[in-house]
This record gives sequence, C-alpha cells and structure tokens, in this order.
Amino acid sequence: MDNFTFWNPTKLIFGKGQLEQLKTEIPPYGKKILLVYGGGSIKRNGLYDQVKEILQEIGADVFELAGVEPNPRLSTVHKGVQICKEEGIEFLLAVGGGSVIDCTKAIAAGAKYDGDAWDFIIKKASVTDALPFGTVLTLAATGSEMNSGSVITNWETKEKHGWGSPYTFPKFSILDPVNTFTVPKDQTVYGIVDMMSHVFEHYFHLTENTDFQDRMCESLLITVMETAPKLLADLENYEHRATILYCGTMALNGILNMGYRGDWASHNIEHAVSAVYDIPHGGGLAILFPNWMKHNLHVKPSRFKQLAIRVFGVDANGKTDEEIGLEGIEKLREFWNSIGAPSRLADYDIDDSRLEEMADKAMVNGEFGNFTKLNRDDVLAIYRASL
Repeated sequence: MDNFTFWNPTKLIFGKGQLEQLKTEIPPYGKKILLVYGGGSIKRNGLYDQVKEILQEIGADVFELAGVEPNPRLSTVHKGVQICKEEGIEFLLAVGGGSVIDCTKAIAAGAKYDGDAWDFIIKKASVTDALPFGTVLTLAATGSEMNSGSVITNWETKEKHGWGSPYTFPKFSILDPVNTFTVPKDQTVYGIVDMMSHVFEHYFHLTENTDFQDRMCESLLITVMETAPKLLADLENYEHRATILYCGTMALNGILNMGYRGDWASHNIEHAVSAVYDIPHGGGLAILFPNWMKHNLHVKPSRFKQLAIRVFGVDANGKTDEEIGLEGIEKLREFWNSIGAPSRLADYDIDDSRLEEMADKAMVNGEFGNFTKLNRDDVLAIYRASL
C-alpha cells in the first residue's frame, strides 16, 4: 500500500425529502444563484418547480443556464462563465446528473479565471479558485457529486478531457433516490456500466497489500450486479434506486482507492470515441472495457483471476490464471449484455473509418495507463477488437 492523504470536503445529504436542506445549505454562500440543468427532464418530473420554490423562499436572486449536454461542451461552460461574471453570481446549484455537475465545476472555476476555461482542462493553467457550488443529483452514474473531477468536450476541435482540482469539490450534494425514478431504462443501464467501470479502473493496479481495498471494490461490484436486474424490472423501486445511487457515489469519491493509483486508460480511450461521435459515455465503456481487459490480461493474470473468482464466481479447477481471467471477462460481457448495454462500436454505427483519428486523440498526451502503458498500436488494437 502506498502512502496517502484522504480529503473529501463534500457534505453528502442522502434520502427521501432531503431537498428541503437547500434552505439551510445555500444561504451562507449568498443570494445570487446560477441554476444549472440539462435538457428539461427536471421540468417534466416536477423537480425544477420544487427547487425554484425553495430558492424563492430563501430570497435568492436566480439566474438559469439550461441545456447542458450529455457530454458537456466547452461552449456551454463559456455561457455559464459569462453569466457568473456579468451578474456577480455567488453560488451555483447543479440540478441533474454527472454531465450537469461536470459543467458546473468548469463554470465555477472559469468564473474565477481571466482566461479561457479550456486552459485548465488541457492543463495549460492551474485552478487557483472557484465559486462555491452544490448539487441535486438526478442520475446514478459518475460520482461527480462527491469528487472534484470533471470531463468537458470541445466540440469544435473534437477533444474531450478529464480534469480536476481541489477547488472543485461540491460544498454539498443532495441525493434523493426518488429524483432518479424517471431516469429511462437505457440511461439507468449506462449509469450502472459507468459506476462499475470506475471500480474496474481502481481495481487494475500493481500496488501490493491492498486486500481491504480489493474487497471493498469487489463488494460494490457484486452489490451492483445483484441489484441491477431487479431495478431494471422495477424502475420506481425506492430501495433498488437507493442502492444503485449510493454505489455510484462510493465508486468514485476516493474511498475505494486509498493507498494506490488505478489505471484509467479505458476512460481515456472512450473519451476519444465520444469526442468524435458523441455517444453515451457508459455505452462506450461497455464496448471498450472488456476489450481493454483482454488486451492486458497478460500483464498480471493473477489480478484478473482474483476478480473472476471473487466477483463472477468462475470455477478455477484445472484452469490456468489466464483461462480463469478470460472467463471472468466473458462473464462481465455477458452481464452487461443481459442488462441491455451495447457490445460493439457497430451498435452506434461506428466503423473503422475514423479509428486513426480517435487513436490520435487518445494519444495527445503520450502513452497512458497505470496498470500498463498503452501506445498508439495498443489503442488501435482495442478499437479494432471493439468494432
């Protein structure tokens, strides 16, 4: 286990009826509020009206930024930054899923920066301050509600990058499972794939003596796999929504990966795909991650063997570590297929015509990955296996 310091300042407010906490959580930060949300689902399900009523009760002066995209775009960040600077915004409230929260993080940092927010997304500049913000989560997936990370797409240049800063933790996040009841089945599936992928990114590392962390990762995966089919058969079941919602937060709030650094290559590979084709992030991960696993099974077969036995129940009798690991990978693919996740790039009408372009985008910062370093040939091989 490596030395580490754990710090997560986000206040997590979980459960039914917790939206009322906005009345006490927001006022210390000011009156001028920028409300950030997506495509309008919060208006259809009534959450928008509830939030606006509470903001009115506390005397907030509310400005709005609607229409945040599923892969949030730099152009939308620019709009939000402009509102913040022109109107003297004191606090941002993100109401939505991970994309809305990611966009809000970039706006919060950009509002305190004289240059283009893209500068710190591409690591040309460092974040030195950010406006405070809170979240009301409506989708179990990214964990952005309790971490400092964000992913932004520059649609003009077809680039998509993850970034983060100690200044971009939410001050609080309100998680009411009821607010996820209206999430459609396909988006629910993408969220399940995304949170499982976060755990896999943690799991594949080379650090020794992480027995407890391994068990935490494995238990979260098992819980998600046991709950997912029941939730997808009953999308308004509070208990199942609560379990998945909590798992999504725990998968990427820093608790699982204390003392080691995970891989994160598969996310980089997927970002290049969705930068070019604008596909759902969870869908892209469902296609690519098992192929990353197969490509790198040789790096540490015992790691894949452990996952296969403990999480997927593979019978190890008479098999090599590689055979056991491969069987586990196939069982992952079977599970994701069983809940309706895509398995091939062709499912999104993606052929081999732009593989080289995607590989170039994935390699923009050179070789990457912590479990093993991937070069351009590796990335192309994973793309080709995913067609």
